[in-house]
Amino acid sequence: MLSKSAFAQDNSEPWKPEQLIAPLELAAIINNPVAPQPLIISVGPAGLIKGAVDIGPVHEKENLNKLKKLLSEEKKDREIVIYCGCCPFQNCPNIRPAFKLLDEMKFANQKLLNLPHNLKADWINYGYPLND
Repeated sequence: MLSKSAFAQDNSEPWKPEQLIAPLELAAIINNPVAPQPLIISVGPAGLIKGAVDIGPVHEKENLNKLKKLLSEEKKDREIVIYCGCCPFQNCPNIRPAFKLLDEMKFANQKLLNLPHNLKADWINYGYPLND
């Protein structure tokens, strides 16, 4: 049985469980030349996933503004995947402000790459695609 504190913590995240995308799923999309490609955005300091736009750590106001400018040029139904990968989710200063911004800007198809540990452990070590 879940404790009330565990339930409250789960509800405090700006994303829903169905808005998490598994690394294997995103890697398969990137590697499929006929699949529609989402806009992949790095919102942290970690290395770049193939095809990702590097915004930089969005806990810094300048980078959050860069993200807002980038998103202002996109359709609201565009599939968008954000990731950081600097550290475990619970400690990450970047994914929450980025995801909240997507919600505030009324995007309808945003996902968070599920990197519960970091980019190296959850993406690079599996040989998933990186920029050259």
